[in-house]
Amino acid sequence: MNSDVIDFASLAPAYPEMLMAVGILVLLLLGIVINKERSALVTMLAVVLLFASAALVVFYPADGVLFSGVFIEDSFARFMKALVLGGSGFALMLSMPNDFENGTHKYEYSILVLLATLGMMLMVSANDLMSLYIGLELQSLAVYVLAAIKRDDSRATEAGLKYFILGALSSGLLLYGASLVYGFTGHTNLQAIVIAIASEGRSIGLIFGIVFLLAGVAFKISAVPFHMWTPDVYEGAPTPVTALLASAPKVAAMALMVRLVIDTFQGISADWQQIVIFLSIASMVLAAFAAIGQRSIKRLVAYSSIGHVGFALVGLSSGTQVGVEGVAIYMAIYLAMTIGLFACILAFRTESGYVETIDELAGAAQSHPFVAAIMAVLMFSLIGLPPLAGFFAKWHAFLAAIDAQLYVLAVIGVLASAVSAFYYLRVVKVMYFDEPVRAFRAVPSELTIIMGLSGFLIVTYYFTVGAPLAAAAHIAAGSLF
Repeated sequence: MNSDVIDFASLAPAYPEMLMAVGILVLLLLGIVINKERSALVTMLAVVLLFASAALVVFYPADGVLFSGVFIEDSFARFMKALVLGGSGFALMLSMPNDFENGTHKYEYSILVLLATLGMMLMVSANDLMSLYIGLELQSLAVYVLAAIKRDDSRATEAGLKYFILGALSSGLLLYGASLVYGFTGHTNLQAIVIAIASEGRSIGLIFGIVFLLAGVAFKISAVPFHMWTPDVYEGAPTPVTALLASAPKVAAMALMVRLVIDTFQGISADWQQIVIFLSIASMVLAAFAAIGQRSIKRLVAYSSIGHVGFALVGLSSGTQVGVEGVAIYMAIYLAMTIGLFACILAFRTESGYVETIDELAGAAQSHPFVAAIMAVLMFSLIGLPPLAGFFAKWHAFLAAIDAQLYVLAVIGVLASAVSAFYYLRVVKVMYFDEPVRAFRAVPSELTIIMGLSGFLIVTYYFTVGAPLAAAAHIAAGSLF
């Protein structure tokens, strides 16, 4: 049997995953040896490992297909992996202050985050239905446990159980779709499926397979109508875990969806485009109206994340390289906004714990003007107001839809964005114009740094990272066409 791995150098495309796997084993042994209730050392080393892997992805690029075609590394995979690793790293940093209160003080928490991140990296580089499923399950199983890591909290355990049950349902849908695709093409390798579709054409069984496959992935990105778990799990899980759920896993799942529809099913784009357009419209519209009645700040963020998935899918609906560029840019900006937003939520902490409702933020601008200012900037950016980064995210997505003559989709997106302004601006109004009702504690330095970095990138996007990010997204999208 011939192998495509002839020496260690031939494994270069998989170096980041190998570094991550070895690092996880070392940190697991370290955690066992330390055997302490509080293990901040493991958390700090885990953050270092995540950013070291991200540096390896960015500064040591190596394209290739490995392990008999189940693993692929290209510019698109590197772009998305850098986002995933950065998102996980900053989400882990958010858990460091007040870790005992969050239930994230044990070393197992960091190990689970690293395992979930390794699963996300495998999802991004999946070139086979089998490796796709392994990566997705590695990520999912670790995240199920993370959602219920605070075992003494009934809401956290309920969130973990609910996420596990609904996640098992989505895995069943995805597996059924994969089996149909295999049954009607005879292959599990994504490139072999492309050739089979080109030579044999589409069939009803294959279309059903794609529908079930995309339904399983849509659950992971919280697209409507597979979003039902999101508000409950976001609200019940510890806030640092929610920050992770809302950031890196969504980027990985979106990358998986892009590779499936663009790289594998491009030959029958007219079929999957209808599914993606439906997911996009349903997500944007439902989130815009459902969030209006929310009082819980974390449920509001949950519906916000559903809506932003819909906006990102506007770009994917076009099925063009410009559309994929739009998705890549959108996910990068969404990641920066989400991490910054959760840093702000964690910064508003009282003697009795974290703020739960929007009303509890009343008058926060008087005692914490910096945090309130960053949160207001992030709210304006989430609406999509120029010249903030959120405007450019939507600009790229809508531009791709207009280029593909999807005018109705673009108009619905603009209208949904206008409706969403109501609930974002309500948070700003409560912070700046209502009378204070609570006294907030001092903000930890870790959160101040993350908020400052996020706010700086959002405000100065056009003058700083805008052009380099667009160039990197262009190269990443080009590798799929």
